[in-house]
Amino acid sequence: MRIALFTETFLPKVDGIVTRLRHTVEHLQRSGNQVLVVAPDGGLTEYKGAKIYGVPGFPLPLYPELKLALPRPSIGMALEEFQPDLVHVVNPAVLGLAGVYYAKMMQIPLVGSYHTHLPQYLQHYGLAMLEGVLWELIKATHNQAQLNLCTSTAMVEELRAHGIERLDLWQRGVDTETFHPSLASQEMRSHLSQGHPENPLLLYVGRLGAEKEIERIKPLLEAIPNARLALVGDGPNRSALEKHFAGTPTHFVGYLKGKELGSAYASADAFIFPSRTETLGLVLLEAMAAGCPVVAARSGGIPDIVTDGVNGYLFEPTDEEGALAATQRLLEQQDERETLRQNARAEAERWSWAAATRQLQNYYRAVLMSQSMPSAA
Repeated sequence: MRIALFTETFLPKVDGIVTRLRHTVEHLQRSGNQVLVVAPDGGLTEYKGAKIYGVPGFPLPLYPELKLALPRPSIGMALEEFQPDLVHVVNPAVLGLAGVYYAKMMQIPLVGSYHTHLPQYLQHYGLAMLEGVLWELIKATHNQAQLNLCTSTAMVEELRAHGIERLDLWQRGVDTETFHPSLASQEMRSHLSQGHPENPLLLYVGRLGAEKEIERIKPLLEAIPNARLALVGDGPNRSALEKHFAGTPTHFVGYLKGKELGSAYASADAFIFPSRTETLGLVLLEAMAAGCPVVAARSGGIPDIVTDGVNGYLFEPTDEEGALAATQRLLEQQDERETLRQNARAEAERWSWAAATRQLQNYYRAVLMSQSMPSAA
C-alpha cells in the first residue's frame, strides 16, 4: 500500500503522537508499504525509508512548540507524484484539512484518527467558550472519512456522543525493549532526586502544558516526608510550574530519550499522572513497561490501561485526598508495590507496536476493499 500520512506534529518534536507515528511509519515501511509523511517542516526529509514532505510553518502563539503549517498547492503536486492508495489524517486541524481536501478531490479513500482531546484543552487556555464550535469543526472534518480511529474506548464513546461516525479503536502500543525494569540504576535515581536516592522519588514524564495539571502533584510532594519529584519533559507551562514548585524538592529534568528515558521510569518509585484530558496516556504504558507503578486520574483513556489495585492505582479526578492516599499506600506497601510492578510489566508486554500496526494495516485494507466494491459490482 502507498499511504499519505498527514500530521500536525512530527519529528523533531517529542510527544505521544509523534512516538506513535514514528513506530507506525517504521513498521509500515518494514512491512513493504510506502509512506509519505506530510508535516510541518522540521528539517527532515526521510524517516525509516519514508519520505517526509515538510511544509513551512510558524510557531502557534499559545503553544510555541507546535508549528502551524498552512495548506498550499504544492502538497497536491506531491500527492500527484506519490500516487497514494489511501490518505490518513492525524488530528486534522490545519495542515490535515489539506489531506481531507485532496483525498476528496483525487477520490482517494480517507482515514482519520483522533489523538489530542482539543475541546478539553480549551478551558486550560481560557478559551472554554469555543468548545461547542470546535466540536462542530471536528465533526465536520472527521465525518468526511471512511473510518475514524481513536486510541481508547472512552474516546470512541465520546466522539460517538458528539455525532462523529464510523468509529473504531486503534490499539495501544509500547516499546518493551526501550522501556524495561532492568534499566533501573542508582546513578539515574541519584540524578532525578538531585543527590538524594534514598528518598521517595515521584516521577512525571510528558509535556509541561497547562492541560496536564501537573501543579496538582504539589500537595502529594508536600504531604509525603522527604519525597522528591522529577519532571521529565518540557513545554509552554514550564516557567509557571517553576514558580509553582519553587521551594520544593522538584527537579526540572528536561527531555530524556531512548534508554535514558527508560532508565528514568525504571528508577522511580511512583509515576504520578494527574491529567484529566488524556485520550490514551502513552507515557503510562511506558512507565508500566519499565515496571514503574502508576498513580493516575480515572479519566479519558487511562482506565483502558490501568486496572486499579492490579497494575497501578486510580483516583477520582477531583479527589486530591484519593491521589495522596493512593501514593502513600504505594510507597508504604513494599510487597504490594512489587506485585504492581510485575503486573504492570505483564500488561505492557501485551501491546507491541508491531501488533498495533498490523491492526492499522487491516483497517486500511478494509477501507480500500469497501471503496472498490461498488465499482466491481
